[in-house]
Amino acid sequence: MRWVWTIGANVTLWMLLASLSIATGACAGRGGLEGRTTYRGPASTFRVGRIGDDWRRVDVGRQPGFAFSQDGLGAVIEVHVACRADLDIPLVALTNQLLFGFTDREYLAQETVPMDHRAAQRTHIRAKLDGVERELLLYVLKKDGCVYDFVLSARPGAPFDRARTDFDRLVAGFQTGEARS
Repeated sequence: MRWVWTIGANVTLWMLLASLSIATGACAGRGGLEGRTTYRGPASTFRVGRIGDDWRRVDVGRQPGFAFSQDGLGAVIEVHVACRADLDIPLVALTNQLLFGFTDREYLAQETVPMDHRAAQRTHIRAKLDGVERELLLYVLKKDGCVYDFVLSARPGAPFDRARTDFDRLVAGFQTGEARS
């Protein structure tokens, strides 16, 4: 499935969730975001850190997850979850699926980092999509039969750096299971 976001000055961002979103079986129903920090879905409940109020919610259709945009920065934050037993795919391969369609890739960093008591793949990259430069920070995590994708995409440089502050807070607050009160 392909997601198309139009942000700010006609910057088109394609978030490609190819095989992760094809026939998501266990995640067939759509969950929802309660407030700005707790997601409850049919197969996964999780919490994220709070981002600034200048980020507005964006409809992600039937895909399990949520997204926010910040038009002034030309930035999008997306969080998606897919829960299926057959998604036991290496983290690097899952990360590469998120980058379908991007060209002129310049990897700034790629490492394994701890996230909610598991290993996650963190990738910082500059790339082009349809000739438009984007800077992306991706986290991909597998836990309890689910794959979680966290994506920040923004105009390169200062806009990305400003958006990253909220994204880092969102990711740092990630915790699966019943949300704390």
